[in-house]
Amino acid sequence: MNNIIHHAKLIASLHPQLQIDHPQPFESFLTELETGHTPEYQSAWLGSRSLGFIAKDAACIAHAWQAQSLRLQSFDASLWPCHAQDFGMSLAVDTPSFAPCPDKLGLYAVVPDAQWVQKVVQLGVPTVQLRFKSDDPRAISQQITQSVKAVAGTPSLLFINDHWQQAMDAGAYGVHLGQEDMQEAPLEALRSSGLRLGLSSHGYSEMLAAYAWRPSYMAMGAVFPTTLKKMQTSPQGLGRLTQYVQLMQHTPLVAIGGITRDNAMTCWKAGADSVAVIADMLPLSCTKQTLRDRMTEWQQLTQK
Repeated sequence: MNNIIHHAKLIASLHPQLQIDHPQPFESFLTELETGHTPEYQSAWLGSRSLGFIAKDAACIAHAWQAQSLRLQSFDASLWPCHAQDFGMSLAVDTPSFAPCPDKLGLYAVVPDAQWVQKVVQLGVPTVQLRFKSDDPRAISQQITQSVKAVAGTPSLLFINDHWQQAMDAGAYGVHLGQEDMQEAPLEALRSSGLRLGLSSHGYSEMLAAYAWRPSYMAMGAVFPTTLKKMQTSPQGLGRLTQYVQLMQHTPLVAIGGITRDNAMTCWKAGADSVAVIADMLPLSCTKQTLRDRMTEWQQLTQK
């Protein structure tokens, strides 16, 4: 056990950029450590937990580190696993993919209703998600129909959040689902319809579950702190985003959560293909001119 803890501490010390929250003593996780695993697995699991990874993500990392060690015939605490085969992702190769979307979705605006869809589309935003929250089926259908009309004849791509049936009925470009919705939606039917599919993920475990469906893109977050949505996990940070990008290099990855004009460039530098913007998309004092100015600022950032 001393050797396992030694290697776990080595992992944590060699990858400080992946730390979130305050480091926890390794001893606090020993009661959670399952027996019957290899020393490589146990060291990686303990090291990951100390870095703040939740248990199910630490298990994914530990399995991958074990596979990496077997493949390389040695355990290397400095080599954070990032190969798809070590995470078992090659097993999903035979799964049919959803219809592809552009690798670079550009600026991805998440807006609350069809009126806002029309406004940002008129200003040239390349990708828009309608996130309309309502329990009224008629209002939902109206909002989606109006949003589809708003993007008709433009190069903008429209994704509908959650409401997959109405999105199919209205002929939307794509749909975006969270992890809970992914469990309930008829994904085979959505794939057959030709809809593009975006899936949310918040760490390794959810990312691998989403990848198994071969979506058109994946959203990863929250990268930074956000008050717009209560998150089950802490903000992932740029260090982890960099690792997720390396692992998901064959699937477009959209960074989301707390993204502003001040930090968006850091997400692109970390390798994200696109950034999804919610609060910072809309100025506090929203007039035609202030909205146009805000869009200009964002478009200038995307061209850097």
